Amino acid sequence: MEVTTLSNIILCISIFLFALVFKSIVQKRPTSGNLPPSPPALPIIGHLHLLKEPFHRTLHQLSQKYGPILLLQFGTRKVLIVSSASAAEECFTKNDIIFANRPQMLAGKHLNYNYSTIGLAPYGDYWRNLKRLTTVELFSTSRLAMFASIRQDELQLLLKELFLASTRKPAKVELSSKLMDLVFNIILRMIAGKRYYGKDVVDEKAMEFRDIMKEATELHGSTNLNDFFPVLQWVDFQGVERKMKGTMKKLDKFLQFLLEEHREMRADSTHQSSGSSDASNKATKTTLIDVMLSLQQTEPEFYTDETIKGTILVRSMNLE
Repeated sequence: MEVTTLSNIILCISIFLFALVFKSIVQKRPTSGNLPPSPPALPIIGHLHLLKEPFHRTLHQLSQKYGPILLLQFGTRKVLIVSSASAAEECFTKNDIIFANRPQMLAGKHLNYNYSTIGLAPYGDYWRNLKRLTTVELFSTSRLAMFASIRQDELQLLLKELFLASTRKPAKVELSSKLMDLVFNIILRMIAGKRYYGKDVVDEKAMEFRDIMKEATELHGSTNLNDFFPVLQWVDFQGVERKMKGTMKKLDKFLQFLLEEHREMRADSTHQSSGSSDASNKATKTTLIDVMLSLQQTEPEFYTDETIKGTILVRSMNLE
């Protein structure tokens, strides 16, 4: 009880001091006549009080009232809301470099290898190399064609499951989760060569991966007040940062296990196929992990283990 009371007192003092600093900064900051329209804001929290579920409808109502381009203030962070095709084109074609970077949130630091994944890396040479990796090496037309059999196989498994369910007795089928499992297994078989989702998957590592990814996805989608009030990050009163560090430790360990597993398989395959260069080349490029490990041998300074793990992570997280 005493610890909780002390934490609340520290939090109140922190918010009060932050309010004073925030007020002094705002009063000294020159206003610009070029800023988009903005609703009236509250001190400290800005427009956070306007965010009511469902969020897309709330933002639509605001855009109907203030126009297709409006500026919101979430704590200390400014957010530009664009809700028209012409404005979006203006942002992402004529001013794409200006809007290329994303704000640095705790999830990017602790769950994305310190902002080094393609979705969060700052614009520059490193980001361009990541883009080349994903568009040319991993998801080119020829590469996707190479994995056509995986897509056909997973679709047949789903159709077989639905057929068997319909022959037993008439029943409703919840397709949402089944289609999600289908997409997950296609992507993960392309990445690692294994099925990780579905009732028939009982492998211990697969279940471990599902649990870790569920934790990571929930943390990615959770509201972290420290992202809007960076001055409070040293407190971590929600415990979000601690949870992120713990989850990422488990996730990194699992991804490293995948890399080492594929390195061993590649070494065994190369040894067994030493008499046939074509067979060896085919055996060592069957998954996206194998492709990236092959690239690592030619450009080790860029294709580090962390870069490979970050790429795997992004593809997996995008599915959640």
